[in-house]
Amino acid sequence: MTDKKATTVLRSSFIALAMFGFGYLMVPIYDVLCNITGLNGNTEIVSTQQEVEFEPDMTRTVKVQFVANLNNSMNWTFEPEIFELEVHPGQRIVTNYTAINHRPDAVVGQAIPSVMPGLASRHFHKVECFCFTNQTFAAKEERQMPVVFVVDPALPEKVEVITLSYTFFDVTETASVTPFTFEVPAGG
Repeated sequence: MTDKKATTVLRSSFIALAMFGFGYLMVPIYDVLCNITGLNGNTEIVSTQQEVEFEPDMTRTVKVQFVANLNNSMNWTFEPEIFELEVHPGQRIVTNYTAINHRPDAVVGQAIPSVMPGLASRHFHKVECFCFTNQTFAAKEERQMPVVFVVDPALPEKVEVITLSYTFFDVTETASVTPFTFEVPAGG
C-alpha cells in the first residue's frame, strides 16, 4: 500500500470514528441543551415544598390547552379529560389524561411532553406526571393518568396561552413488561 492510500484510509477511518462519536453524543448533548435553554418545551419539575412557595396571582388568567398524540405504531386511545382550562398563575392544577391499550398483550409506553411556546416552558412546572416514568399497560387496560402542575406567576405577561402536548411511544421492546397492579392495603 502506498503512502497516499494509507493516508486516505487513515483519514477515512478517523472521519468514520468521529461521525460515530458525534452521533453517539447527540442525545446527551441535546438533552443538556434543552434543559438549559428550555428548547423543545422541556419543563422543570418542582417538589411539593417548592410548589407552596408560589403565591397565586388571582388578577391574571392563562389559558392552558391539552393535546394528546400517539406514535403510529400505538394501538391505543389517548386523550385529555379536558382540552382547555383557564388557570391563575401560581395555582396548583390537577387534570387527567385517559389511555386505553387496545392490544391483546401488555405494552409499555413512554410519554414525551412538550410545552409551547418555548418561552413558557421555563414557567410551566410539573409536580406529578405520568411522563416521568414508562407506563406499563396490561392487555385491554384503561387508566386515568394525572398531571399536577403550576404555572409560575413570573410567566411573562405576553404569554396568554400555553399548550401542553404529549406524544406516547411504544417502548415495549426496550423495556421489561410487567403488568400494572394496584394492591389495596388491608383494612382500607
